[in-house]
Amino acid sequence: GEPVRPGRRRDRTSRRIRGIWSIVRRAARLRQVDGMTDDEERMLVERLEALRLEHRDLDDVIERMAQGPYVDQLQLRRLKKRKLQIKDFIALIESRLIPDLDA
Repeated sequence: GEPVRPGRRRDRTSRRIRGIWSIVRRAARLRQVDGMTDDEERMLVERLEALRLEHRDLDDVIERMAQGPYVDQLQLRRLKKRKLQIKDFIALIESRLIPDLDA
């Protein structure tokens, strides 16, 4: 595979983390007390970032596998299913972190 320059990924990751924290801080100001501690919130943000990274990595793997001469359809289907599960987890965590403004 093509090597990834470590500095680029780290820079992108740190920017994403800063962006996520700004969303969390904004949400905390808007949210009524729902019983979530700062530690729980921090853990959710860390889990969210890990899931986003895994989702991106799976996307790369799926793309490379699909381009190969011999494609293992079963493995490809499993990877796509895992990617969708991760997407659902991401949406779940985001909905937990960002308050419902209609409430």
